[in-house]
Amino acid sequence: MTVSIRVMTAGDGYRYLLNSVVAGDGDRDAASVLTRYYLESGTPPGTWIGSGIAGLSDDILPGGAVSEEQLRRLMGYGQNPTTEEQLGRPYRKFATASDRVQRRLTRLPENLTPAALSTQTALIEAEEASKPTGAPVAGFDLTFSVPKSVSTLWAVADGGTQTLIAQAHHAAIQDVLELLERDVAMTRVGVKGPRGAVAQTDVRGVIAAAYDHYDSRSSDPQLHTHVVVANRVQGARDGKWRTLDSRALHTAVTGLSEHYNAVLSDHLAAILGVGWEARDRGTGRSTAWEITGVPQSLMNEFSSRTRGIEQVKDRLVAEYVAKHGRQPSSKLLWQFRQRATLETRPPKQNHSLSDLTTAWRERATRVLGEDAPTWASALVVGSVREPLLRADDIPLDDLRTVAESVVAQVGDRRATWKRWNLHAEAVRQTMGLRFASATDRDLITGQIVDAAEKASLRLTPPELASSPPIFQQHDGQSVFRPKASTVFSSERVLAAEDRLLAASESRMAPTVPLAWIEHAARSKSAAGLVLSVDQEQAIAKIGISGRTLDVLVGPAGTANTTCNL
Repeated sequence: MTVSIRVMTAGDGYRYLLNSVVAGDGDRDAASVLTRYYLESGTPPGTWIGSGIAGLSDDILPGGAVSEEQLRRLMGYGQNPTTEEQLGRPYRKFATASDRVQRRLTRLPENLTPAALSTQTALIEAEEASKPTGAPVAGFDLTFSVPKSVSTLWAVADGGTQTLIAQAHHAAIQDVLELLERDVAMTRVGVKGPRGAVAQTDVRGVIAAAYDHYDSRSSDPQLHTHVVVANRVQGARDGKWRTLDSRALHTAVTGLSEHYNAVLSDHLAAILGVGWEARDRGTGRSTAWEITGVPQSLMNEFSSRTRGIEQVKDRLVAEYVAKHGRQPSSKLLWQFRQRATLETRPPKQNHSLSDLTTAWRERATRVLGEDAPTWASALVVGSVREPLLRADDIPLDDLRTVAESVVAQVGDRRATWKRWNLHAEAVRQTMGLRFASATDRDLITGQIVDAAEKASLRLTPPELASSPPIFQQHDGQSVFRPKASTVFSSERVLAAEDRLLAASESRMAPTVPLAWIEHAARSKSAAGLVLSVDQEQAIAKIGISGRTLDVLVGPAGTANTTCNL
């Protein structure tokens, strides 16, 4: 995923923000932060983005620099960055483990013996130490990372090309932020409980600070931006400050990530004229879209961090296979990769962009066998411009065909899905097209998703009563039903589940002749052992070439296999 999310708490999360995201913040020109050869080490200063900043003081303007004091007030205390006015309720304070221990100790009987008191104290301390201590959520770090081919081209290109790539990256971020503010950013009001109700309502945009970074922890080129979204939003109707509905944000991350990839490719195709191609990344990983003409060998040269992660992941997979005798599932593969990422995480080092660019060009020149900046210029000049489409250029019948493919693809991976699952797949299905603007792509994607919803089988029951206009969203849905929360499936998926359920109720399994079992048991390469025998059936476990097959030998001279080799 090129857009990842990290929840930041007011404690440890805020310290992470200062140390890892804002580290090296200096007095630089924010308008050209990624187009100059910095002599200073560190990262460019952050800038304010998001429509929600209109609700703050006049001193906070879009594109303005973010000071550390402003960030401390907003993310550390939930306050207005300039006036220190509290934005909504203060952060909730959670009791520490020692506080919880003391509270429980005061409730113990006074007549306990010293030995019993010591035992109870040790037990309480151990129980409370094992419990997590809550922390208020201060914000969300949305990290936008360009594809590897884009970072590679940006790293070795001339200053003018670097400027254009950075502009395309920032424009794509703005497009995604607008989508987030329109379809994702919401807040909740009301009271939970049998007599209460919680409504999801619109907000006046989000408040965010964007921090540009240009290298990975291995000092390889990795152009990316941390967009730190504050967990404070202003209600569109009443103007009151509340927290974001984080569930909606987490649900939409995959769709936002795919959308960023798509609009970035559109911007780069429009600005530089470069083409795009799909590249297979191997088992367990999705297809990547990269700039045509950027060789994989050069991308691999600038992927030392990835190589280290893959080596550790392969070791974890080998250990799992040796222990369990089978390959890990896709979910376990993802967990192994996350673990490998943490194990191979080196400390962050600050270098000047001038030094990094010089080193990157030298490395690229060795791999390419020619001057790297000259190669980059030739790639851009020699690119065949793809046609930029408008929304009206695609026939409606084609959109319906794509929608059917979207439902089929999502159904292959999930038993149920929601709108954002369809949105992500719709963007993947149209990645081979270049659009003239983000609006055109958004319109086409929306029409495909609408058609995919109609082609899906709705599992969420319809509302039994209509809501008054004041309790309706813009699309007519009730505010008491979360946006994009309708659950879908398909007749094909349900039919497959019915077949599996019927098979689970049947005690008949594929049969093999009993002579095969006897031959395998007597062969030198197999070690056979009858575990138990009764009057009606025999259960045999037979090892063949180091692997095990469990069989049920029935009275009729047939064997029912219960698991496959």
